[in-house]
Parts: sequence; C-alpha cells; structure tokens
Amino acid sequence: MAGDKPYPEVPIGNINHSNAAVVIIGAGISGMCTAIDLVKRNNCRNFVVLEKSAGLGGTWHDNKYPGCCCDVWSMLYSYSFAQNSAWTREYPGQEEILRYLVGVAQEYNLYQHVRFNSTVEDATWDEEEKKWQTRVTVASGSKDAEFNPEYTIRSDFLVSAVGQLNQPSWPDIHGVESFEGKTMHSARWDWSYDLKDKKVAMLGNGCTSAQIVPEIVKVAKHVTIFQRTPNWIFPRMDKPVSPLWQTIYKYVPPIRWRKRAGQMDYRESFYDAIYDGNSDLAQLCKTMHQQKLETELPSRKDLWEKLTPNYNPGCKRIIITDDYLPTLGLPNVDLETRSIDSISGNKVKVKNDDGEVVDVEPEFDLLVCATGFKTVDFMHPIQMYGKNGRSIRDIWKDGAQAYNGTVVEDMPNFGMLYGPNTNLGHNSIILMIESQSRYINGLIKPVLDARRSNQTLSLSPKSSVIKDYNEKLQKELLNSSFNDPNCNSWYKNDAGIITNNWSRTVIDYQEQLADVNYEDFEVEGSGAEIVRKKKVQHVGRVKEETSVSDRTLLVLGAVSTAAVVGGFLMRNSRYLSGVRLR
Repeated sequence: MAGDKPYPEVPIGNINHSNAAVVIIGAGISGMCTAIDLVKRNNCRNFVVLEKSAGLGGTWHDNKYPGCCCDVWSMLYSYSFAQNSAWTREYPGQEEILRYLVGVAQEYNLYQHVRFNSTVEDATWDEEEKKWQTRVTVASGSKDAEFNPEYTIRSDFLVSAVGQLNQPSWPDIHGVESFEGKTMHSARWDWSYDLKDKKVAMLGNGCTSAQIVPEIVKVAKHVTIFQRTPNWIFPRMDKPVSPLWQTIYKYVPPIRWRKRAGQMDYRESFYDAIYDGNSDLAQLCKTMHQQKLETELPSRKDLWEKLTPNYNPGCKRIIITDDYLPTLGLPNVDLETRSIDSISGNKVKVKNDDGEVVDVEPEFDLLVCATGFKTVDFMHPIQMYGKNGRSIRDIWKDGAQAYNGTVVEDMPNFGMLYGPNTNLGHNSIILMIESQSRYINGLIKPVLDARRSNQTLSLSPKSSVIKDYNEKLQKELLNSSFNDPNCNSWYKNDAGIITNNWSRTVIDYQEQLADVNYEDFEVEGSGAEIVRKKKVQHVGRVKEETSVSDRTLLVLGAVSTAAVVGGFLMRNSRYLSGVRLR
C-alpha cells in the first residue's frame, strides 16, 4: 500500500484525518473512476474523496428534474470494467444511472473513502514539502460540522473530478431575481412544489428543457418555452430492454460486448456530422430534422422555420428526443421566440421586431431556468495556488487550457478529469474519463513510489508542451462546426475561444493518452531519479470499438453458454441423475 504503515490506510480516522497520499475532489463518475484505478492500478487505498453533496453520483445526484435522462445509450454509458446487463431502457434515466453508480461504489468499497457535505474552498501547493494543502469546510447542520467545521488536508497528489456540469448558470435577465412567483433552476429542482394547474415559463430550449417540458405539460395548466436559438433534433428511438435480453446480456457476455462495440462504432462514425458541416452525415442530420418537423408537427407549419437552425449541426449540442416536438403542438404549450427584455412581477417582457417591449401572456406561477452551467469557469469557485503562489485564475485569464485536458501549467502533482477541451458532441464522455483516469494514475504512480521511499517528487507540465498542444488543438477547432459564427454555445468562452470540446474522435484521444511521457514534465524533488530512469509509462487504452469477427463472438458465446449451463448443473446435481451415458 502507498502509505507509511504496513497495513491499508484509509485516512478517515483521528490520526490520519488530515493526511492522505491522494485527495480527489468530487464523487461523480470521474472521481469514482479515478479512485477505482488507484486501487486496481496503483494498489493504493490511502486516498480521500471530498464530495460537496450528501451523496455520490455527481451530475446524476444533483440533476433530478422531471424527465431527466441521458442522451447516450445505456449500454455505452457505463464503465468498461463494470458493464451493466440490467439496464431497463435503451436510454437510461437519472434514477437508474444513480442506482448503477451506487452499486459500483459498493462493489469497490468506495464509501469508506468519501467525505460527504465537504466543500473544497481552496488548495495551495507547498513547495518545500511538495504537497498540496486543501482547505475544506463541512456543511453547516451536518453532524461532522459539530466536530470540525473546517480543516486542511495534506496530500502528495490532488485530483479534480468536479467536471464541467456542476455550477448552475442563472440567466442574466433584469428582474429575474425579483420574480414574484416560484423560481427554480433545472439542476436544483424543488419536488415539493406542486405543478398542478400552474402556468410555467421555461427559460431555455436545449437538451434539459426538451426533457422537462414533455413531463410537466402533463400536469401544468400552461407552459411557455422561451427560445433564443433553435437546436437540431435527432430521433431517440428509446424502448424498454426486456427481461429476456437482460438475462442474455448477463449470461452471454459476448452478445453484450458486440452491442456495446456496435454502439461505439456508430457514435464514432457520427463524429463527421458534428465536426464538418459539409459532410454527408451533417446533411443527413438536417434532412432527418426536417422529416421530424413534418411528421411530428404536421399541422404546425408556422413552427417549422422557428425550429430550424441556421448553423451547422454540432455548433450546439444536438437534441436527441422522441417527444419534444409533439409536445410543442399541444394546445397548452407556446413557443416564444422573441428575445426577453426583462421580468416584472409575474410577467415576462419581450421585444418585438420593432423594438417595442410587450408582456407575454399569461402571468406565470413558476419560472424554470433550464440555462445550463458555468461550463467555461473550470474549477469554479475553488481557488488554487500552485508554484510561486500563482493562481489558476491567472494561468487561465485568457481561457482555460490543459495538456491532454488533464494537467495544468505551474500546478504540480495535479490532474483533472473532464477538463478543458475534453467534452464530446458525438460519443459517451465515460470513454474519455477512463482514459484520463489511466493517464492521471500514470502520473500518480511515481509520486507514490517516491512516498514509499520517503522521498519527494513533483511533476508539472512544461509550458512549451502545453503551448504547442493547445495551438494545434485550437487550429483544428477553428475549422470545425463548433466554431460556426452563426451560433453561441456553452462550448465557448466570452472571447469566442472553444475551451470545452475535443477536436477529434474518442479513439484519437485514447491513443493520445495511452502513454505518459515524463519528459513532458518539469521534474523536481529527491525522488526525481524515479522518472528519469523510466521516461515513458504505458497505461494503455480500453478498446471499445469492434475488434473481433461475428464468428469469433459466436464461438465465445457458445463457450459462455456452455459454462453457464455446466455451472448450473454442477450446483444442481439432481438434474444430472436423469442423464444416461450411452
């Protein structure tokens, strides 16, 4: 174990409460993956996971709005090492995803490492000790806060797994804070509020809004959707997964592998659609969008133009849905495309084409802000201070950037998951997260080796390496649909720089992170010789794409079936008594 004691260290007790080999911020998909890899790849249980919420799951714990679900197939939206055969639908809902994550955490005994209701305020690099000092506050009202409402924990390595979708972004609209009805953000849904017979104003028309509206319209008296820019819409074709197929996926794994690989192949092929606006797939997206309008809103031709974007697919996230467009045709639903001027009392005021400000009827009882997150404010609101006291805000004053999306200039022994330029518009983000976890654990390994030898070691990416990497990345993004001038999205910062999205395919990224090249880093400390001896650490990648033939899978399936049947007969020998050998 990577600790000072000859037995496994889980620093949750009195003595080691403020010391750990590794501290992970966030207990969502990224934090859990990193923790599991620490155990599996580095044989380390001397780590602490600090979680601000009262439970694990990250975005799937925080987002509990009506209709909340994933727009990636359930079979693909899961860890490669913890594939789930029991998904009940082709696209998973929030509750089922959270249940899956809780099960994985239990299987890998992660709960003993997680400190809930714990908010990281700031983290400071101690140059002399080569350690991070992370200041934590415990939520007022929790029992832990009665013992110690604030403390500092020291660690050899610090990992941020807070991601991009954790801090709600409220709309910058005059009067929104003084709305006289009920106001809630989609990421902080208040289920105690009764929607029955309420008149609802929905600010936003992206993926979240497209999931909420079809659900709340069933009970609300009236819903008005305020749309700034339309989104491209793609069919979801969701359906239940029968108990029979769940059983097959469980007991004949090759069939599950084939389905997952096929979904990976399809999603990767979709990359051209969201990157190149002139590609055949991009044109197909536009055609399918028009077909959905004509099929699902045949009597509302007045909405077709309002719902058709003037930018290329990919510039904003494509909405994958089966029920959003039909909902817009209901008599108690309005689509408002005039720009919002202000909010006064229970009224939303909009501007006509001639600039006249008018009230939108009716007066609203509820204002729902489906306005996303502070995606470009990476690490917000955590303050970080690295080498020579340099703050991460200073490093990122011109826009967030990180080498391989994981390591930051002047931030030694620090790694981040779902960081700058690692978001996807075409595939499962978990595929990216697993690569990042492997890469970061490849950086953690020599630091733990130094710790075991009572030495110190710090690794900080060279500024020249980051500069070259980011210049190449941004050049690629400039030529992509993400940079279409006809739309703004949460992929860009105020200066128009794309700080969120990756420029290539998942496989390209996985191969990029398959090796940790220590020569890309400034190396300091008494244990520096550890990485100088081994200049490259191969961490590999998970090959999710199709790599074997159907015939091979049939053979594997037959072997799996025989093993299952054989195991059943061995455990139930009474069935063998009726079998005669001839």
